[in-house]
Amino acid sequence: MELSYVAESWPIRGKFAISRGEKTEAQVIVATVRDGAHQGRGECVPYSRYGESLESVQDQIASVKSEVENGFGQEKLQKLLPAGAARNALDCALWDLEAKRSGKTIWELVGIQTPQLKPTAYTISLDTPEKMAESAAEAAKAFSLLKIKIGTDDGGRLAAVRNAAPQARLIVDANEGWNESNLEANVRLCESIGVELIEQPVPAEHSNILKNVRTSILLCADESAHTSDDIQKVAETYGAVNVKLDKAGGLTEALKMIEKATEARLAIMVGCHVATSLSMAPATVLAQFADHVDLDGPLLLERDRDPSITYHEGAILPTTSALWG
Repeated sequence: MELSYVAESWPIRGKFAISRGEKTEAQVIVATVRDGAHQGRGECVPYSRYGESLESVQDQIASVKSEVENGFGQEKLQKLLPAGAARNALDCALWDLEAKRSGKTIWELVGIQTPQLKPTAYTISLDTPEKMAESAAEAAKAFSLLKIKIGTDDGGRLAAVRNAAPQARLIVDANEGWNESNLEANVRLCESIGVELIEQPVPAEHSNILKNVRTSILLCADESAHTSDDIQKVAETYGAVNVKLDKAGGLTEALKMIEKATEARLAIMVGCHVATSLSMAPATVLAQFADHVDLDGPLLLERDRDPSITYHEGAILPTTSALWG
């Protein structure tokens, strides 16, 4: 067995902005595990919100290099590394390698006989009301579900998006940007324009204030839920959970999250960071179990890797073995 890893930078089309900042490139790390005849790959996105950087994630991968090369599998990996980007890259690489070695597809390995294409949200980055409206009008030509990134003072932005895309279904993502003083007003604003889901409205450590909110809109935990151990607590304040490979630390734990979320009767959203198709490919497995899918990361890039994931009429198609799995 041989493990290698490399950091890559992929330019974003324009810029990508959320309530806590903006960026112009997607920085990813690709881990590759080879056994001579076969190789498996996994991509991750270090996320500063969780104290990660390109350097720290590469250091984590390096710390288990000898164990990986001695030939252990996904279950041991869960014990050697914490949930996060580094474990995600390695876990997905091991799944890919297992598929290549066995001659089976990922769908056969996880027991999904006929994977389906899934409608995905398209993200409208935080900007001026005018620019967000322009982006929404264009995106709504192909995507029936739009995800709107917002901050704290967003009445004008949301109204502009709704006017520009009157038929679109809307998700709002505050990225922890609201607080106790503006929470109620922002929720009512979302109700007035027909938003169906609000993602992580308040900081994770302040989620308890959501217990006082009465709304028909589905509230979805993102930063509040990383692994299956968080599901029970999340179910006390949220009606849905966003499962992301980089948070969970790979496909192995993400599947456990979905199992526990289903038991807790939480709706399931599957999300991503801005990244290439290699990040989206294993997430299409999770998408098979999701009520809401947000896997548009490669569409926000200037270019994608080849082969890439396929999108068709606002939907993401299941991965094929040429890309991953």
